[in-house]
Amino acid sequence: MYLLSSCIFTMFLLCLYVTILSVFRPCSGETGLLHAYSAGDIIIGGLVPVHTSINRSTARGPHSCIQYNFQTFLQTQVLIYAIREINQRTPRVLPNITLGYDIYDTCGDVSFAILATLQLLQNQPNPQSCQLNDIQSTLTEPKTKVVIGELYSEVSIAVARVVALSSVTQISYASTSELLSEKSKFPTFLRTTTSDKFQTKAIAELVKLFHWKTVAIIGSNDEYGKYGSDSLTVIFNEELICIEFVDILPGDFSQNNSETHTRLDMLVKKINESTAEAIIMFTKNANVHIVMEAAIKYNLNRTWIASDSWSTSTEVSKMPGIGLAGQVFGFMSKTNEVPGFKDYIKSWFNGPTNAFLDDFKACNKLCSNQAEKMNCANCQMEREKCLHTNCLAAYIDPGDSYNAYVAVQVIAEGLRSLLRCDSQRCERSAGFTALELLEEIKKINLTLNGTNIFFNASGDPSLPYDIVHWRMAEYKFKSIIVIGEYWPDGKIKVNDECFRNMPIVNVTIYNCSNACKPGYELKEKGKKCCKDCVPCVDGDYSPGNGEKCKSCSNTNYSSPERDKCLEKTKEFLTWSDPLIIILTFLEAFGIIVTMVFAVLFMIYRSTPIVKAVGGYLCFLELISLLACFCLAFTFTGRPTNASCMAGLPLFGIAFSLCISCILANLLQILLGVSFNLKIKSWMKKLNQPVAVVTVVSGIQLALCVPWLYYHPPFPEENILSMSIVLHCHKGSKELFIAMLGYNAFLGLICFLFAFKGKQLPDLYKNATLITVSMLVFLIIWILSIPIYINLVGKYKQAVECIAILISSYSILVGHLAPKCYIMLFRKEMNNVTAITEYIRNHYENNSVAVLKP
Repeated sequence: MYLLSSCIFTMFLLCLYVTILSVFRPCSGETGLLHAYSAGDIIIGGLVPVHTSINRSTARGPHSCIQYNFQTFLQTQVLIYAIREINQRTPRVLPNITLGYDIYDTCGDVSFAILATLQLLQNQPNPQSCQLNDIQSTLTEPKTKVVIGELYSEVSIAVARVVALSSVTQISYASTSELLSEKSKFPTFLRTTTSDKFQTKAIAELVKLFHWKTVAIIGSNDEYGKYGSDSLTVIFNEELICIEFVDILPGDFSQNNSETHTRLDMLVKKINESTAEAIIMFTKNANVHIVMEAAIKYNLNRTWIASDSWSTSTEVSKMPGIGLAGQVFGFMSKTNEVPGFKDYIKSWFNGPTNAFLDDFKACNKLCSNQAEKMNCANCQMEREKCLHTNCLAAYIDPGDSYNAYVAVQVIAEGLRSLLRCDSQRCERSAGFTALELLEEIKKINLTLNGTNIFFNASGDPSLPYDIVHWRMAEYKFKSIIVIGEYWPDGKIKVNDECFRNMPIVNVTIYNCSNACKPGYELKEKGKKCCKDCVPCVDGDYSPGNGEKCKSCSNTNYSSPERDKCLEKTKEFLTWSDPLIIILTFLEAFGIIVTMVFAVLFMIYRSTPIVKAVGGYLCFLELISLLACFCLAFTFTGRPTNASCMAGLPLFGIAFSLCISCILANLLQILLGVSFNLKIKSWMKKLNQPVAVVTVVSGIQLALCVPWLYYHPPFPEENILSMSIVLHCHKGSKELFIAMLGYNAFLGLICFLFAFKGKQLPDLYKNATLITVSMLVFLIIWILSIPIYINLVGKYKQAVECIAILISSYSILVGHLAPKCYIMLFRKEMNNVTAITEYIRNHYENNSVAVLKP
């Protein structure tokens, strides 16, 4: 009930619209709608823009149709020819059934098209008879069961909304708007041409095939041009093809008035200033004609891509000097010639006449000289005087004309199936509904001239596009040739020979970009789509031809020319490195010297000087120094888990053991040699060397063992700009700082104790030498920390190795070497008498009484 009410209300509005329109456009006499009618059992309606525009004036009165078009006139004759051919075919396609037609000239205007459609649906010669009291009758079954047309998508959309009310099938042979595929809005619309959904993809594939990077789009403010332009914009953005500008022509552009000229001047200026390599015109033929006139006048010489609305237009292709506009590529539906139609035209339409044909013959005189072969290059000039049949045949649009022929064949096949016909008779009569015919046509599947014809769920056929190219010679049009094809599944194929002859270049004269050398990429700097060569940044590369700079992987770096990636070298402290050779020598020398010192101390272990150094503690001190020298080797070579774990953690333990021995020795000196009676007896209890060494080194051990167990140092790659440095990561930074800080604390304590001990009588200058050693140790680690932090590269680990060596040598040379010198060269000092005499002299010089032995 709701649907019925909606239909009645819609029909009411349409009738009211027709009534108002008829005031300005009477439908009778010379100003009536031009149409051709032939009676039959089944009527096929037709909507064709024989005139492509109307003269809209502000004055009250009828509007007149203008711009008579030979191509669309021939399309009306294709429909009539195809219907007559079906009626006369032997054996009969529809026995005992005659097809008739009722074809209207819509003048390419929505208003006229709706007026014609209502006449077809009402079965009345006068559209003004659609009055309010007839509203209910408007929903009755129309005699016209199917309508072929219209040419333009904008008009077809309006017609489709009207015919859907009566479920009348509409088959367009040229309307390609993607919007018409929406069955929820246009349930009865079908077409024998391919949708713009595939045409826009085809155009994009052609642009990619020719390696064009910049385009411009000219559309129009109608369903065909707007949807096509929007779809192209989306596709090109996805394909990263630069759109320099999109110009949408106004709906009245084809009126060619003063506003048109103003807009045209602006468009020509845009094109002249444009760097686009191809200009796509997605609009109707009338608009293209105006633009191309300007392109010829100003010698624009550009590359144009034509949509199917004008890719085969003789009105445009035969314009004088069309070659000055440039080269033209285009798309049209896969076509064949309408069988026998060209001969029919050359015979001056030999057969029954019709209103369109009578009107045509009245306005066009046939040339008396009908030579068999005639050059039709001057057809425009010939038309002013007379018309040659060969020239008229040249106006056949191979795309739209054949699609119109296919539409008639589809209808005949649908009727044959619906009426259950064989070669002798049809089982059903013509008393069927429009909805029945619609459902039957949707199911048809026939092969016509080797092409399989069927409709998908959207009412679109699965037909390919032909890719065409306009051949020019001396700025004159020669012919339209097919150079390839595009299928809806995305496959595009271009004839190899034709492809080689096309001017295919990566950067055309229209593109302001330069051919970039390797190491540079094309980037937009000022004007849109106008790119300059910009060098790749460090770490990126470009092989050339303006390709975008790409980043090298982490294991590679860009060459100095930025044209390729080179593999980064892996760096670490190798044994052949000059610095490492020096450090290795120092490490080996330190080990040898330490072992020599150990032998000397063993030989002189019972002498006073060995006891002064700490006795048996000096051997523990030497062992820890030997370990430090040996651990310095772990910083050389490719880092491993073992070398990383052995380096700093074990050094921290060994060096803290060494310092703890020195600290125990200092306590012996302070508490054993001092005669200060103020020192309390409880402090002397600290003179326990084993306990001191155990406690002091045990604390460091307690720090390093969890470090090695939970977060030990490990090998790591430090990726730099041109190399990969292999080094040891510290693992736990907190425990590393704690280890280093604890050793520094011990060194500071030793330094303070030794500085205090310098006032005591010490023949062997232990306190003084330890002061110097600890001072060197502290200074070297204070200096090495900022150097280590700021240094980048493989020598970062060498800083740690050097600090360990200097720390070890400071104790070996500053503390132990003087003792060995006395052992070997000052033996007179290595006895108890010498020590006693030195102490006595010290206190006597300080006025302290000393008992003589």
